[in-house]
Amino acid sequence: MKSVVNVKRIKQGVHSTVSEIFVNNTFVCYSLENIPRPVKIRGETAIPAGRYSLGFNREGGMNGRYYDDYPKLHRGMLEIIDIPNFSYVYFHKGNSYKQTAGCILVGSQYVLEDGDYRLLASGVAYKKLYSIVVALMLQGLVDVEVQ
Repeated sequence: MKSVVNVKRIKQGVHSTVSEIFVNNTFVCYSLENIPRPVKIRGETAIPAGRYSLGFNREGGMNGRYYDDYPKLHRGMLEIIDIPNFSYVYFHKGNSYKQTAGCILVGSQYVLEDGDYRLLASGVAYKKLYSIVVALMLQGLVDVEVQ
């Protein structure tokens, strides 16, 4: 059976969107993206709602940095693939919509500051989500559903 990472959008700020992330219906952490837009602005637009595949990306500078940060854990960036008009969309750590670069940031908590949401304890949430998802990916296919 295919595993599913659900990204359920729950709140929107001026430039930011907060979601809850569930893996196989179990809450894992929160996430932060840019806001959805009718016309994509590169690096500033939330990915469209839909169901996508998840894979490992083992290339690029971010992959190297995460390997340095998490040498015992890291097997490649968790990349959401086959999103129309989007590429290199990862789950990664960060706190502000300014750090998303069109990706999905993860955190253990969120706060509202000056009209936008910020994540807290991002590294803790990243390690938690990453270890759960990688274990499932090694057993078979994993999809991401964005709602």
